[in-house]
Amino acid sequence: MSRVSLKINFYSQLVVRPLLLARSGVMLVIIAALLTPSPASADFYPSRVKVFVANSGSDSVTVYDTRLAEVVATVPVGKYPVGVGAAPGGERVYVTNEQSDTLSVLDARGHGVVATVPVGRNPYGVAVTPTHAYVTNFGSDTVTVVDVATDKPVRDVPVGRFPHSAAVSPDGERVYVTNNGDRTVTVLDTGSHKPVATIPVGLYPAGVAVSPDGARVYVANTGSNSVTVIDADDDRPAKTTPVGNAPLGVAVTPRGRVHVANTGADTVSVLTPSGDPVGPAVPVAHLPEGASANPDGSRVYLTNTGAGLMSLLDPVSGSVVTTVPVGKQPEGLAVTS
Repeated sequence: MSRVSLKINFYSQLVVRPLLLARSGVMLVIIAALLTPSPASADFYPSRVKVFVANSGSDSVTVYDTRLAEVVATVPVGKYPVGVGAAPGGERVYVTNEQSDTLSVLDARGHGVVATVPVGRNPYGVAVTPTHAYVTNFGSDTVTVVDVATDKPVRDVPVGRFPHSAAVSPDGERVYVTNNGDRTVTVLDTGSHKPVATIPVGLYPAGVAVSPDGARVYVANTGSNSVTVIDADDDRPAKTTPVGNAPLGVAVTPRGRVHVANTGADTVSVLTPSGDPVGPAVPVAHLPEGASANPDGSRVYLTNTGAGLMSLLDPVSGSVVTTVPVGKQPEGLAVTS
């Protein structure tokens, strides 16, 4: 099921080229100063930006390089990996192994597993701040808090029934946890690691994402075929929008456009930041589950569990650009910064 955007700013570069010209025995030096903005294209796109896909059916993680536009590694992890979370800065990636009750810590550059952390029963989602990883334990009704400096669990926090997915606010001060069995979202304060609010949402809440400004939280209600838009300032539901059948994954682009993977309809619903629909749903490959957006907003990535594929969606045109074969039954995914 779905799991789980950061921004990349491209700055102008001052290019100075001295040109030496010889004419009539006199050396002339001409300095050409060019102030040119760096485009957000493949030629300038940082190579460290990668997509990590949890393949629950093959106990592995597929690593897709967004600059090279190809799969660059397949990493063995624990049993039945489902959730993926990327650390801010892109140095580490965290993968929940549902049937191993562990969290695999991957080096985002070298792609190897650098630590395996014991967590609660049936871990599903994971959200990462600069200091901690928050793992939702579906079978324990808890969230395990892991210190990312030591790769050690430091606390188990009770939340609602069947915690499913988690998302962190842009300022890193809050983590939002969907409780699949309670029709609620638990809000955790990352300073104290304690719940500070419980928000009612729809039936079987699953995927969750936060707007780039932190003002709104979007929750996919799998059992209600809807998305709840939460006002983060007062921790209240502000709007409920019908989407496709069995929505799971949610991704928000840097400009705030919301993409919802409708697993039961093989489509993606697109919403405005306020939660209004944008055109008809977009057809994708079979059983879309996980969703994540590129940090520059150029692509939205979706896992297709029933097809063993990852779909690349252009959020501007609203169409699928291509599909990429990954492992068996891909579920969660995350994009590094």
